[in-house]
Amino acid sequence: MSKYLSYLLVAIFIFSSIPYSYSQCAMCKAVVENGDVTMAEGINNGITYLMVFPYLLIGVLFYFIYRYNKGVAKRYINESPITAPTFTLSA
Repeated sequence: MSKYLSYLLVAIFIFSSIPYSYSQCAMCKAVVENGDVTMAEGINNGITYLMVFPYLLIGVLFYFIYRYNKGVAKRYINESPITAPTFTLSA
């Protein structure tokens, strides 16, 4: 239950900080306000372009971690069980 509570608290924190993060880039805001529509579209496209690559890198990283863990699990299942040595008593 505490796992869900921590997710809820993180979500509340993120959504409550949105109004404060709206105007963090004063220079970008000033350029867009003084420029025309095409300049604003160009800045938005540039921000989107820069934002995509970290998500792609993280996605590729998690994909390789998933593939690695899947391979380890498959090898673990396919291994033959270790048997105890047997001893015979000879008279």
